[in-house]
Amino acid sequence: MGLTAGIIGLPNVGKSTLFNAITKAHVLSANYPFATIEPNVGFVEIKDERLIKIAEIVKPRNVVFASVSFTDIAGLVKGASKGEGLGNQFLSHIREVDAICQVVRCFDNPDIVHVTGKIDPIDDIETVNLELTFADLEVIEKRLPKIEKKAQLKVDADSELEYKTLKKAKNALEKGIQLRNCLFSPEEKVLLKGYNFLTLKPMIYVLNVEENEVSNDNEHVKKVKAYAEESQTKTVVISAKIEEEICELEDDDRLMFLEELGIAESGLDKLVRETYDLLGLATYFTAGEKEAKAWTFRKGMKAPECAGIIHTDFEKGFIRAEIIAYDDFVKCGSLQKAREAGKMRSEGKEYLFKDGDIALFRFNV
Repeated sequence: MGLTAGIIGLPNVGKSTLFNAITKAHVLSANYPFATIEPNVGFVEIKDERLIKIAEIVKPRNVVFASVSFTDIAGLVKGASKGEGLGNQFLSHIREVDAICQVVRCFDNPDIVHVTGKIDPIDDIETVNLELTFADLEVIEKRLPKIEKKAQLKVDADSELEYKTLKKAKNALEKGIQLRNCLFSPEEKVLLKGYNFLTLKPMIYVLNVEENEVSNDNEHVKKVKAYAEESQTKTVVISAKIEEEICELEDDDRLMFLEELGIAESGLDKLVRETYDLLGLATYFTAGEKEAKAWTFRKGMKAPECAGIIHTDFEKGFIRAEIIAYDDFVKCGSLQKAREAGKMRSEGKEYLFKDGDIALFRFNV
């Protein structure tokens, strides 16, 4: 199960610098608008410390970490929903991602131009959010006339539900409320999902600061955090330049560098973790002599569904899953010892997988 996050924001806020750090791809990072036109896509491994520990115990021939796909999308400008800048091309790229990481400039640097000529992160956020809102409204306004008559005549229940739901969404957007912050019934959520609305996608504000401000919130960061709290939007503070430097270091040097900066983990690690949490994702593991691997699943998935992530045959022929919790596995020191200690459980089709489960699937096709 892949996770795709889109990195968006106004031009020159640090999107491509962050993308460089994420993927070590060294894409063009330039001091002028629209340096990124076609979206750059890269994958980053999630260095889960639990999988590293599992591998130390099992000593497999191969270790496979989970990965996140990040898409660096061209800078948005005011009027994008009406075709300004890269317009609809930009917006179509956002529709393809699972979550949105909106990079917000929270630093003052006269050498790096700002597209509006002033540093105002709240205004930047509202510019981006307004363009996403306009784009969603356009989709709704095109659709409503096509189903209005059927809904009013009550020709079928589906048309009534669609019309009612889209009107509800339209009213919210016109009040400046993003769809992710609205209350919808399960049936309404299913219907809206098919439209791939931009304001329905989970969002994180990535607050880009100078290297010397990463451990202490500056005034820009404080304002954005207060603003984000009102809409219950997550925030992550990073220095894109620091992340770009860190990605070039070996693990030991990286840890030393972070300690010198007075931060416990890199901004990138925190961003990935927060994005996982935002999307309701978790990780289970498989461990054997050939391979130890991390698998991404959605919280609330049952054992057969999780088995199907590995291969559809595992789900079709599912018999049971043998499960051991990560902490129990580490304490016991091996799968065999865990089994002998009674820490390995046999779970059936109704078992809800938990983050950190180590699984062995039994199936028959």
